[in-house]
Amino acid sequence: MKNLAVSLLSAVALSAQPLATELWLRGYSVIPTPQKVELAAADVRFEGDWRLDSGGLGQTHIAVRTLVQDLREFHGIELKLASSRVLRLAIRPGSVAPAADPPIAQQAYRLKIAPSLIEITANGGAGLFYGVQTLVQLFKRAPDGTLLLPEAAIEDWPRLEMRFLHWDTKHHQDRIPTLKRYLDWAARFKINRIGFELEDKFAYPSNPIIGAPGAFTAAQLQEIVDYGLERFIQVTPVIQAPAHMGYVLKHRQFAHLRADGNNYQACLCDEESYKLIFRMYDDVIAATKGVDYFFVSTDEVYYAGICAKCTEPYNEGNRSLKWAGFAQRARDHLAQHGRRMLAWIEYPLLPEHIKLLPSDIIDGVMGDPKYAETEKQKGMRQLIYVSMQGGEYLFPDYFRDFAEGPQGEFERGQASGRLQGAFDSITSSRVWQVNPIGVFGAAWDDSGLHNETFWLGWSAVAQYGWTPGTPSPEQHAAEFMRLYYGPRATGMAGLYRTMQLQARAWQRTWDRVVSRVRGPGYGNSYGKGIGTTRYDLTLSPPPLPAPPDLRFEEAVAGKYARFLEEAKARYQENDRLLYSLAGQMHLSDRNQYNLEVLSALARFTGHHWRLLLGLAGAEKSLQRASESARNKKPAEAVGHLVAAHNRVRALERDGAEVFRRLTETYEKSRFPKGQSAGGSRFVHVLDDTKDHWADRTPDLGFMMAPEAGIGLPRWLKDLNQVIQPYAKSHNVPVAGLREARLEE
Repeated sequence: MKNLAVSLLSAVALSAQPLATELWLRGYSVIPTPQKVELAAADVRFEGDWRLDSGGLGQTHIAVRTLVQDLREFHGIELKLASSRVLRLAIRPGSVAPAADPPIAQQAYRLKIAPSLIEITANGGAGLFYGVQTLVQLFKRAPDGTLLLPEAAIEDWPRLEMRFLHWDTKHHQDRIPTLKRYLDWAARFKINRIGFELEDKFAYPSNPIIGAPGAFTAAQLQEIVDYGLERFIQVTPVIQAPAHMGYVLKHRQFAHLRADGNNYQACLCDEESYKLIFRMYDDVIAATKGVDYFFVSTDEVYYAGICAKCTEPYNEGNRSLKWAGFAQRARDHLAQHGRRMLAWIEYPLLPEHIKLLPSDIIDGVMGDPKYAETEKQKGMRQLIYVSMQGGEYLFPDYFRDFAEGPQGEFERGQASGRLQGAFDSITSSRVWQVNPIGVFGAAWDDSGLHNETFWLGWSAVAQYGWTPGTPSPEQHAAEFMRLYYGPRATGMAGLYRTMQLQARAWQRTWDRVVSRVRGPGYGNSYGKGIGTTRYDLTLSPPPLPAPPDLRFEEAVAGKYARFLEEAKARYQENDRLLYSLAGQMHLSDRNQYNLEVLSALARFTGHHWRLLLGLAGAEKSLQRASESARNKKPAEAVGHLVAAHNRVRALERDGAEVFRRLTETYEKSRFPKGQSAGGSRFVHVLDDTKDHWADRTPDLGFMMAPEAGIGLPRWLKDLNQVIQPYAKSHNVPVAGLREARLEE
C-alpha cells in the first residue's frame, strides 16, 4: 500500500504541470520562457550573410558586445559588414508597452525574426540586452549543420521586477574571474540582482581585523559591482547582523559586545554594537557605488534583548520590540546613504509589531503569513523566498526522491525536489496575496556545496521569477542542460539525478553520533539551551584481534549490513557516472569546469563506497587470521593480518588522493579555504547556534572529517602492534607490510 501511495503522490504532482511550450515543441530553448510568442510555420536559416545594424549604439555597448561575442563563441558566427540581411538593434522608449510598472517596462523587449530581417527593439538598455540573450539562446542546428531560428514575433517582460541570486561566502571565497563568469551566466538568464553575503570576505577599512586573510579590498568589490552593473545586475551587499556575527565577535576586540557571552549575536542594548554594525555598512556602501539597495539580513535574531546590559525584561514582547528598533535604525541609516533596505522579516518579530516598521523596507523572506495583512496595508513589498540548498551535503536535492526504508518500504525524502519546490513557491496563491517585488533564490554555504552545483537551481529561480507557472520543472531542467552545456551534451539531467542519488546515499551511510570534538551549541529559535547537541558523521573500524591467540568477533559486517548492500550498488552506479561525465567533457561546448567539479565530487563519493567495502574486506581478513591462529597456522594468520593492514592503508592513500584532486579542482575557482595571506592567519571559531558541516574545520578538510573520525592511522598503528608480537612469538617473518602513517 505504501508503494501505491508513493505512486499516487507522484502522479498528482506530475498532473499539475503545465504543457510544454510551443518553442520547446519546435526544438528551441529559451530561459526564461518569453511572455508572448507568435510562431510562424517556417524556420529562418541563419548563414554567414547577415550584417549588424546597431542603431547608433556603438560597438562598446554591452548589448552589441555580448551579441557579437556570443554569436562567435557559441555558434561560430561572424557578422558581415555589408549584406542585404540585417540584424537590427534599437532602443526606442515607449515602443514596448506591457501593463507594468516603469522598472519592469524598462526590461521589456520585442524580437521579430523574419527571413531577411531580425529586429530587437526595447524601451531601455536592460530590455535590449535581454532581447539579445533570447536571440542567442534560440539558435539551433539543422541536421545539415545550418543554424536555424524560428520565424516569430516575441514580446517579453518580467513578471517580477527583481530576480535575486544568493552568493553565500561564509565558508569559501571565489576568485574574481569566477564571480565575473557567474555574472555573465546570471545575465544570460536575465537575473538582475545578486545578494552577496560577504561576512568576512571583505576587508572592512574601519575594522580591518574583521576581514579574513585575502578578503576582497574595496577596489576589488567595486570592480565586481561595476562588472555587474554593466550587465544590468546590482550586486547587493548582504551583511549578517546583529545575529550570525561570529565572524566579527570571535575577535577579542569585540568580545565585550557579545550578547550573553556568545559569539552568535551582538548586544542590542549597547550603543557600540550599532556603531560597529553601521560602520560596516558604510564601508560596504563606499565599495558598492551604483547599487540602490542594501540587505541588512536580520536573519535569526533569536535573542534580541537578552544582553545583561538591557534594562527591559527579556520576554517575548520586548524581544520583538528590540528587533523592530534595530530595523528602524538600520533603515534610517541606510536611507541617509541613498540605499533602500531589504531584511529577513521573521521571528522573533511579533505580527502586531509589523506596524512599527517603515513601509519602504522590503521583506526578503515573506515568511510568517500572520505578517501579510499588515504588510499589505502598509504598502510594503516582498521577495518570494526560494531555497535551492539547505542542509544537503555534496549536491542539492533537485529532483523527487523516495528512499527505501529499513523494511523495504519507501520513505518520503525531499519528495517534491527543489525544482518543483521553486515552481510551487513562486506560483503559490499565498505569495500573490501580498505585493511581491521579486524573488530571492537562496543557496546557503552551510554544508559547503560548490557553487557550480547550484546553477540548475539558480536558473529555475530566474525562470519562474520572470514567467511564473511555466514551463514545467522537467522542461526547465532539459532547457538548462541544453543551454548551459551546449546542444551536443545529452543525458545531463540523468547525470544530475545520479549525482543526487550518490550524494544522499553518501549522507545516510554514516553513523550519526554525538560529537566527541565539538561541545554543545548555545541554543536555537526555541530558546537558550535548546537543541544544543552537535553531531558528527563517522564509522566504526573493524575490531582488532585480541592477543595472544587472535580471538576475534566481527562487527562491521553485521552493524553495517545495510550500508554495505547500498555500497555495492552505488559503487557500480558511481563507475557508470564517472565514465559518463568523462564523455560529456568532450560533448559539452560550454562550462567544462562545471563538469570537472561534478567529476571530483563523483570520485569523492566513489571513494566512500570503496571505504565501506574495504573495511568489510579487512574485517574478513582479520576473521581469517583468527581462524588460522586457532588452526595452528601462524604464518597464514600473519599473512591475513598483513592483508587487512594493507587494505586499510590503501584506503587511506585512496582517500588522500581523492581529496587532493578535489581540492585542486575546487581551488581553480576559489581561494584556499581558511587561507593565510599578508602575514595574517584565519581565526576559526564555530558558530554558537548552528551546526554547519562546512564550519567544522578552517580548511576544506571538513569534507574528510567523517573519515578522519574513524581514526584509521591509529587503527593501523594498533594493528601493527598486534602483528609484530604475534609474528615474533611464532617466529614468522612479517613480509609485505605497507608503510603505515604512525603519527596520531
